[in-house]
Amino acid sequence: MNSPAKPTVGFIGVGLMGAGMAKNLVTKGHPLVVLGHRNREPVERLKALGAAEAGTPRELAARCEVVHLCVTGSPQVEANVRGPNGLLAGARPGLVIIDCSTSNPVSTLALAEECAAQGVHFVDAPLSRTPKEAEAGTLDTMIGAAPEVFARIEPIVRCWAGHVVHLGPVGLGHKMKLVNNFVAMGYAALFAEALAIARKAGLSVQQFHSVIGAGRMRSPFYDTFMQWSLAGDENAHRFTIANAHKDMRYLASMAGELGAVNPLQAAVKNSFAAMEAAGQGERYVPMLADFIAALNAVPPAAAERA
Repeated sequence: MNSPAKPTVGFIGVGLMGAGMAKNLVTKGHPLVVLGHRNREPVERLKALGAAEAGTPRELAARCEVVHLCVTGSPQVEANVRGPNGLLAGARPGLVIIDCSTSNPVSTLALAEECAAQGVHFVDAPLSRTPKEAEAGTLDTMIGAAPEVFARIEPIVRCWAGHVVHLGPVGLGHKMKLVNNFVAMGYAALFAEALAIARKAGLSVQQFHSVIGAGRMRSPFYDTFMQWSLAGDENAHRFTIANAHKDMRYLASMAGELGAVNPLQAAVKNSFAAMEAAGQGERYVPMLADFIAALNAVPPAAAERA
């Protein structure tokens, strides 16, 4: 049964990550309101657990004290916050909007100013890890928020996060997330290219793994990335090429605004740009290994398992 002492929480974006996060909120005692989603299955599953459904962001904001956004990127965040049916149109002073998307920090800071003008708090709390951890309630999150707002939302965030880092003011969460994803996607591009070269040189995927997977270069990211090439497991690392490319575009924009030199990041971005341009944007990041292999006239890793 939901405790009346716990604030009512809203959730927009019950997709791969959001569905598990929202489940943890409602099963841990928070009254939950979700926005209708094109995929009805997670919405109906959450309603069966006790969640209510809202028809618009405006309606959802009017019913909640804290609202999560877990959508594709800044255009979708802005569309949910602004406009006659947006969150701000239904918000009461004191509402906290937590953006768990990977967003452009320029947009985040602009939205925070707009929200503050209405007495609403905007927080950036992007995520790390995978849908598996979202379901388990053990995601990582890096948060930009005023100290008093962070203190208010921390118990809520800990319903779905196992590792919570408060970095400081609004905007720092999304900045750190872009840097985090540069490191992650840099690993993906490096592993994909190294694997293609190894296979073109006559080494098998398993031989590559027997050395890299047993040495100092092994990491949790490597383990999930390699499951596609080693075992054909497409669900071990469910993050799309299109999302990876979007995040790298955001980081390139941030680097440009800072006047930062970023030659490695440009190369990483172009690996994902090429695969999305080839019409494979909805495939998952580990499948970059097959794309780079094809550029090298090397068959997909599945050919070795046939």
